[in-house]
Amino acid sequence: MVALEQKKDIFDRIMSLPVLNIFEPFYKKHKEGLLYLFFGGLAFFLSIFLYWFMYSVMHLNELVNNTIDWIICVAFQFFTNRTWVFDGKVDNTRDFVKQAASFTLGRLFTLVVEDVLLFIFITLLGFAQMPVKLAATFVVIALNYVISKLFVFKEK
Repeated sequence: MVALEQKKDIFDRIMSLPVLNIFEPFYKKHKEGLLYLFFGGLAFFLSIFLYWFMYSVMHLNELVNNTIDWIICVAFQFFTNRTWVFDGKVDNTRDFVKQAASFTLGRLFTLVVEDVLLFIFITLLGFAQMPVKLAATFVVIALNYVISKLFVFKEK
C-alpha cells in the first residue's frame, strides 16, 4: 500500500520552486526548526516593534508595555505554530481549547521569566531598555520552543 503524500503547504511550494529546489532536501529534513525560526523571527520583530512603539510613542511603563506586546505576540505565535510549525491539528473543540490553554500557560511562564529579567536589569540595575529586551526575547524564544515541542504540540 502506497502512503499518501501530505498536502504541500505554501512553504513546501516555495521551496520546490526551480530557483530554490537545491535547498529542498535541507528544508525537508529541518522543516520544523526552520519554520519555528522564521515565525519566531517574525514574532521577535513584531515584539521589538510593539515594545519600541509603546515605549517611545505611548510612553508606557516597561512591564505594562511588555504585557500588551506579549498578548498580541502570543496570539500570532499560537496560530502560526499550530498551523505551520508543529502541525497541531486537533479533531474537536475540546482538544483545541486544551491545546490553546497549554500554549497560553507555557507563554505565561515565559512572560514571567521575561518580566523578571526586565525588572532586574532595567528597573533595579538601570540597564538600557532595548538591549535588555533583545536579550530577554532570545531567552524566551528558546524556552517557548522547548515548551511547544515537549508539552503543547507533542506527537500523540
